Amino acid sequence: MHPKNHHLAYEILSAVSEIPFGKVATYGQIARLIGRDKNARLVGSVLRHAADYGNYPCHRVVNAAGRLVPGWAAQADLLRDEGVELKDETHICLKRYQWDC
Repeated sequence: MHPKNHHLAYEILSAVSEIPFGKVATYGQIARLIGRDKNARLVGSVLRHAADYGNYPCHRVVNAAGRLVPGWAAQADLLRDEGVELKDETHICLKRYQWDC
């Protein structure tokens, strides 16, 4: 990966590492925190490869509707372990659990 891409990945992952235990953030929220308001998909792309960079709490990132990542069953378990209650099998209540940063 190009060094500039590594810098961007670490910028995103640094923001993700700031999400408090028991809270979630959206992809768009992380994008705004790093000054890339229109790049929520870029955040998702980086998070898909986060394991390449170390251990980050990527399970705390959901979409703008509070939907969990499709196909990642462990995400729900990790959030439940932090006290986050699911509204249904695939959604959490952002009004209750979204990080106020």
